[in-house]
Amino acid sequence: MFQVGTDWNPKQARLKELLAKPEKFEEAKELCLQLHSIVHSSEITPGIEPTLLDEVWEGLTEKAFLIMPTVKDVTVAWNIWHITRIEDITANILIGEREQVLDEEWLERLGVRVRDTGNAMTDEEILALSRQLVREELKSYRDAVGVRTKEIINNLTSPDLKRKVKGESIARILKEGGVTEQEDSIWLLDFWGKKNVAGIILMPITRHQAGHLNDCIKLKKKLQK
Repeated sequence: MFQVGTDWNPKQARLKELLAKPEKFEEAKELCLQLHSIVHSSEITPGIEPTLLDEVWEGLTEKAFLIMPTVKDVTVAWNIWHITRIEDITANILIGEREQVLDEEWLERLGVRVRDTGNAMTDEEILALSRQLVREELKSYRDAVGVRTKEIINNLTSPDLKRKVKGESIARILKEGGVTEQEDSIWLLDFWGKKNVAGIILMPITRHQAGHLNDCIKLKKKLQK
């Protein structure tokens, strides 16, 4: 199984190096897609070996999906929602400059009205979201976001990497509810707003997701002993 520390980190460092060299663009794109595939279901990338997300979903009990073991933890459900919302927002609004995957139909399917990334949620709100989310639809939503991001990455050109995030795109995120005005949420706009496309690819499209999925695997093991 892919190990975040020993396997991921050298590849992430290599991706950062390649993204800085225009002549290495195709190699960078290939590695980016490889890392992106590892944080998504193998169902959306034919031929790939079991991924970090596969490891999370395989044999995951309802208890492990919903429970927050300690006040220092979150839930597997929240982790998956959080990384998927951030990918949906940043890939589509900031890189692709298009509509998000999440719409009214998806909200109905998922069983929630929440649109934001969950950064500012209290423990009670995290648990409530976790109970509301339709687990199989969350998986389907994540697959849909992953497919869309792959399409966006495949359509990038070398000059796109240096393209700065647009101010109007950042404003869209707040207007569409991707973040809230709470301090623990709205800081994301400043963080993303300082990046170019290459920076968004590095964080959050790849590294951010691997970290949260690693946390999910630890939570699963803790709750399914």
